[in-house]
Amino acid sequence: MSVTIERSTAEIPALLEPVPARTGLRSLARFLPYLRKHRVALIAAAFISVVAAVMQVLVPMVIAHVIDGPVARHDADGLWLPVLGVLALGLVEAAGWWGRRWLCSRPQTEFEFDMRAKLFAKLQQLSIARHDGWQSGQLLSRAIDDVGTIRRFVGFVAPMLLVNVSVLPVGLIVLYVLNWQVALIFTVFSLPITLVCLWFVRKFDVASRRAQDQTGDLATVAQESAQGIRVLKALGRGTFFGARFASLARQLQRTELVKVRLDASLWATLVTCPTLSIAIALGVGGYQVVQGSMTLGAFVASLSLATFLQWPIIWLGFLLSELLEARTAADRYWEIIDAPLEIADPAEPVGLPARVRGELVLDRVRFGYAGSKDAVLQDVSLRIRPGETVALVGATGSGKTAMLELIPRLYDVDAGSIRIDGVDIATLRLADLRSVVTVAFEEPTLFSASVRENVALGDASASDADVRQALDIAAASEFVDELPWGLDTRIGEQGLSLSGGQRQRLALARAVLTGESGGSGRVMVLDDPLSALDVETEARVQERLRRVLAGATTLLVAHRPSTAALADRVAFLADGRIVAEGTHEHLLHTNSGYRALMGAQP
Repeated sequence: MSVTIERSTAEIPALLEPVPARTGLRSLARFLPYLRKHRVALIAAAFISVVAAVMQVLVPMVIAHVIDGPVARHDADGLWLPVLGVLALGLVEAAGWWGRRWLCSRPQTEFEFDMRAKLFAKLQQLSIARHDGWQSGQLLSRAIDDVGTIRRFVGFVAPMLLVNVSVLPVGLIVLYVLNWQVALIFTVFSLPITLVCLWFVRKFDVASRRAQDQTGDLATVAQESAQGIRVLKALGRGTFFGARFASLARQLQRTELVKVRLDASLWATLVTCPTLSIAIALGVGGYQVVQGSMTLGAFVASLSLATFLQWPIIWLGFLLSELLEARTAADRYWEIIDAPLEIADPAEPVGLPARVRGELVLDRVRFGYAGSKDAVLQDVSLRIRPGETVALVGATGSGKTAMLELIPRLYDVDAGSIRIDGVDIATLRLADLRSVVTVAFEEPTLFSASVRENVALGDASASDADVRQALDIAAASEFVDELPWGLDTRIGEQGLSLSGGQRQRLALARAVLTGESGGSGRVMVLDDPLSALDVETEARVQERLRRVLAGATTLLVAHRPSTAALADRVAFLADGRIVAEGTHEHLLHTNSGYRALMGAQP
């Protein structure tokens, strides 16, 4: 049975807003404060661009003088000065365009850097819940494509719009001076252009937003396919994802074709109207020359100027398209920057005691993920004494990982409180809280960096000896030494060049190193850190891990009896509640649910 994956363009989910917000140019204007430090260079660039364009307007005036003067009088000597004047105007124009590029280059690249850094910083501040609701490809397209579009607007589109807006009135005034009839013809044919531009802005605005959102969807599928290539190959589903990618690409193509048709209609109008005006002006002006009411020089100059003025109008089509693309990109950029911070530092933060003991208390905690009807955790209370290791055991979906994610405030509780040494973690600075809480998740996350950089991620000051010691505890030294460059070996994106057990041991070494650097009073949160290890390796790691856990307050998710046996006490979680507590051996003998979950007999 075939699976239909084709969807209409309207059905493709946009990240934040399926319909573009009507922000006018406000979203672009919001970038002005970030350009303030470059205002001298940008104002100078705009000024010399206008001057360069005005030079072209003055050339027809010189042409009229030459034809009606030296040429009409057959005065060869009188040509030198006008020729040198035109040459000077050309040199000023060339210098102006070169100066604009030179003056704009640094401001626009620094602006692009600043905006990308600001966006990245905001993404780091946003809550995990917010990231859960966004596609990674959409975020990537905003950080790369949209910021690049805005940079192009700042460095090129905005100056050129300013030039055109400045040159057209000046050119029309000069044209009225030369011949008001030709100028009037040119003005009348500008009215249809104005109406078409208004129609274009309304239609292109929607298509532009849709295309940029669809580009993000396409980037998401490409990224997911690359990261999940092993699964796709193993399941033979590469063709399915290829069809899905092609379907999204086809929908993006349709949207781009809509943009092209809109652009073509605008350009056809922008080219046709000025050309018709020039054709009519040629007839009217030629008739006036024949009748003697206009000089030949004024006739040639007015036609030259009218021909020149059609190019700013024709360029208007490209600049309008770029302006709308930039406005849409700005809307999408500010959607990220303006997103509220659900998890942030409190207005009046409280400090931890000078000496942190590490007592961890969960008091009547209730929590549910956004969009979920049911609470994951309900009325959970648990006290872990300083230096104690508590294993958290429960069936899949019982809320173990959710409880661990609440302690470093990756999510916030819906009710109740979590305290470290009697201080509610919601009243602490996030940096202070996370300086005493070390986390290792079940799914190890590694980065495209060296082994040393991955292990020392939580403690940049760690020495090679510290890294080595953490690797020894995680039983990772052996395979690290066999890598081509040892600690300096880059392990690749997501660490996929390593086995699952190797990745997990590196992640455990990172948690161990960070935990040990925190000294006494450290709170360690470990989400089943030994799940991918074989029995022999697990036994070696457990033996070494006991020493580390003895110096820290630890909440440890366990699925294996051997991992639960590491703990001083076990908390059994079922249906979002702690239903039993005790040692591993005690629960095996007294709780049938725990015994069944561990797969053991009393």
